[in-house]
Amino acid sequence: MKKTILSLSLATVLGLASFGAHAAEKVNIGVPSWTGAQAIAHLLAAVVTERIGGEAELVPGNNATIFQAMDQGKGDIDVHPDVWLPNQESFTKKYVDGAGTVQLSENPYEGNQGFCVPKKFGEDNKITDIADLGRPDVAKLMDSDGNGKGEMWIGAPGWASANVNEVKVRDYSLMEFIEPIRAEEAVKTARIKDAVAKDEGYAFYCYKPHAVWFMFDVTMLSEPKFDPEKYKMVQPSDSPDWFKESKVATKDALKNVQIAWSKSLKDRSPAIAEFFGRFGLKADDVSSFAYEISGKGREPAEVAKEWIEKNPERVDAWLGM
Repeated sequence: MKKTILSLSLATVLGLASFGAHAAEKVNIGVPSWTGAQAIAHLLAAVVTERIGGEAELVPGNNATIFQAMDQGKGDIDVHPDVWLPNQESFTKKYVDGAGTVQLSENPYEGNQGFCVPKKFGEDNKITDIADLGRPDVAKLMDSDGNGKGEMWIGAPGWASANVNEVKVRDYSLMEFIEPIRAEEAVKTARIKDAVAKDEGYAFYCYKPHAVWFMFDVTMLSEPKFDPEKYKMVQPSDSPDWFKESKVATKDALKNVQIAWSKSLKDRSPAIAEFFGRFGLKADDVSSFAYEISGKGREPAEVAKEWIEKNPERVDAWLGM
């Protein structure tokens, strides 16, 4: 009888300990500025809170901040929701391949990036290729501030892709005609809306997946086919003379996009780390999320919860069920 009581007591203690460990599962999720990353961040948070029963906090930050925090492994930021490679390769080489403190997912989705114009503007002015932006008549139509150059949004501050695009403007011989603009993505979206409504000229960095393909009638311009011999990109984190040392005169290769997380998370929140290891999306998923959030103005948390309810089998697979 005493052995039975002891066994029951031990089982109770172990059960409570197990519950306590489960309740302690927590994660801080980095939230970069672009809509797709924000959507994925909220989806990760929703699965953690609603299906794992853990805690998730969303922490805004740029790529450098998020990777540095993951490297430190203190839990300030544990995961990057949308790592584009090779755009962010300088970070993955440093922290994934070098320091070995960050884990990269093996379940990427495919990304494509380039430059876009409103479809009607392109058709009316026979703009089909990136070189067309260097025509004086086109540049004049894109000049909204009267400085003699057409504006083109190349990305937000802190984006590795914005650095690539600035080099491209130079190496496509467009600097004489085009002014590369860095601003938050919301500024770009408002400018597209205004250009479409007023039938004005505008060009901007664009990529798939993204909500813009659901929001506006836009078209991606052709570029010289990707050639690794003509694609040498040095990021600011690699050299203070990055702009001078870089040369990019070709389209980007198709991208692998995935999440990355601090390896320290495995010890602190093993169930969440296991979930991250199985997590994977499709490009259409991300475009749809982004459209619901930035196109329709819905709350990201609401969109994430709705998607989880509609896709229980995929979520179960992420959780190893």
